[in-house]
Amino acid sequence: MEDDFALDPAAVEAAVTPRSKVLFLGYPCNPTGAVLRHDTLMALADIAARHDLIVVSDEIYDRLVYGGHHHEAFSGLRGMRERTVLLGGFSKAYAMTGWRVGYVCAPHDLLEGIVKVHQYEIMSAPTTAQDAALVALTAAEMDVQRMVGEYDRRRRLLVDGLQRIGLPTFEPRGAFYAFPRISGTGLTSDEFSERLLFEHGVAAIPGSAFGPSGEGHLRASYATSYDQLEEALVRIERFVGSLG
Repeated sequence: MEDDFALDPAAVEAAVTPRSKVLFLGYPCNPTGAVLRHDTLMALADIAARHDLIVVSDEIYDRLVYGGHHHEAFSGLRGMRERTVLLGGFSKAYAMTGWRVGYVCAPHDLLEGIVKVHQYEIMSAPTTAQDAALVALTAAEMDVQRMVGEYDRRRRLLVDGLQRIGLPTFEPRGAFYAFPRISGTGLTSDEFSERLLFEHGVAAIPGSAFGPSGEGHLRASYATSYDQLEEALVRIERFVGSLG
């Protein structure tokens, strides 16, 4: 948290071995809302080139960025197009969760293998979903911008509210999650989230669900109405206050 959950290129390079083949990235990040800065992207591109790594970059939240951050596609970096598998979709940017429309962009030699896997996983996206996706691409840009603006408003409410309550929260610049630290309450993330749900009716995800390094944190989504977020903050404050 002290480093804004930023990926450290030096730590990435230290983890590379002669057996390493693929570097997997997922930014903007679920659960933290962290993003990749330009200097970090360039350092990762250099590591990928020097170690001849394929980069699988999941950029499903690419349109949902805030606070002046500008998302850069990894495949758009110099020399990275030929070694990047770009994963994207419509569920986040166009609020089409459940429509199951996504895409993969990759060099032809990599794409052949991906297509073979895909053929065994699914027949195709439904025609109605494809039609809806086309309309989203060609006619929904103003709606996307309004949606991002509203998410930004909710982001500020939730982050500022959690800080005020006494749950340290770094400023997320992407996706629609805050990742407050709750270890100061004396509860584990599982205990905190379970009691928050059953005693106060607020649902959040324990940080431990995302691996051991998530312990001590809580994933709080702001993909709900502003009014509900305000009420959730009242209930969270009541719960934290009851813990002394």
